[in-house]
Amino acid sequence: MRTALFLTSGLLLIASLLIVGKLFSEHFPSAPTWALTLGTILWLALTGANMWIGVTKAGYSVTEELPILLLLFAVPTAASVLVRWRFL
Repeated sequence: MRTALFLTSGLLLIASLLIVGKLFSEHFPSAPTWALTLGTILWLALTGANMWIGVTKAGYSVTEELPILLLLFAVPTAASVLVRWRFL
């Protein structure tokens, strides 16, 4: 359940940053690209912190947490790149 909530949070974060980037794109044409970059870096930091907490506090090993990190990072990032490429 935690993974699904974290994944939904990532999608909402990336979506909100892309909306803000689209709103500012009239005056700053590179705003969606900056929003995508900022969102990706921020999401990588958050998923890395989630992995760190899982390893240090919950007692999981790095090899157990790494696939979760890749899933949580890759899905919102791929969705944001797809939306940016296809619609913005």
